[in-house]
Amino acid sequence: MREPEIELLCSQLASYYVFPDTAGEIAKVLRTRLDEGAYSDVDDDEEFAAKVTADLQSVNGDKHLRLLYSAEEVPETGQETAWDPVAYKKEAELDAFGIHRVERLEGNIGLLDLRLLHDAEIATPAYVAAMNLLAHTDALIIDLRRNGGGDPNTVALICSYLFDEQVHLNDIYNRPDDSTQQYWTLPHVPGPKFGGKKPVYVLTSSRTFSGAEELSYNLQQNERATLIGETTKGGAHPGERYRVGPHLKSSIPNGRAINPISGTNWEGVGVVPHIQVPADEAFAVAYEEATAKTS
Repeated sequence: MREPEIELLCSQLASYYVFPDTAGEIAKVLRTRLDEGAYSDVDDDEEFAAKVTADLQSVNGDKHLRLLYSAEEVPETGQETAWDPVAYKKEAELDAFGIHRVERLEGNIGLLDLRLLHDAEIATPAYVAAMNLLAHTDALIIDLRRNGGGDPNTVALICSYLFDEQVHLNDIYNRPDDSTQQYWTLPHVPGPKFGGKKPVYVLTSSRTFSGAEELSYNLQQNERATLIGETTKGGAHPGERYRVGPHLKSSIPNGRAINPISGTNWEGVGVVPHIQVPADEAFAVAYEEATAKTS
């Protein structure tokens, strides 16, 4: 009953997953589970997606590798990826492009609370506005404790306001076209920069994931920020989503991050903060540190 979905998923793994050998191992697990009848009595798509996701992640623990349930129907577009740019743009606008809070706190401490890092193609004006508002604060707290990730171009844009010179931030290897893209801070940004000298604090939690981990890791590796909170979730393999069924789509990582300083990334291990405290205490610690530094 579930064979068509499993076989399509295995085909997507073979074509796109960043580690071809591991893709074969994962496909073997899925087919074995199918033969064992693990999915035969699962009529509910949401339950099926959860079971398959557990099996997908059982080989190497890649948290980006998932089968996702969609309450709304996933259209057949004839495209390889399950992507609706019109719906996404509307969703990003309603989400204020992931910018939850921008504030100048007492003591001239800036606060930037980011919940998602939406695509730079549509989110850049909002991030420019936020960074311009914070440019003249004496210290900056970036709260990524509830951030599930996003676009590496948006990561680069934010970082561009925090350095005085151009910095090589990250590389991403892409398996489908066997290419590596470099990400650097931008040579010029609209409006004033926060700059490369004033203190920056990044708040993390065990929920901080993917692009939010990249932002944390980039700043940590370049010794530009103090990270405070919990070790992050540990996902460094970006990818695409593909249609598997009317209410199912796969999340298949097709790339991997390569930091130019460490030569590696945070996959499976997370980003370890400089000051480890429970996530709900991280802001108080950062604010105290910032106040002490600037007073």
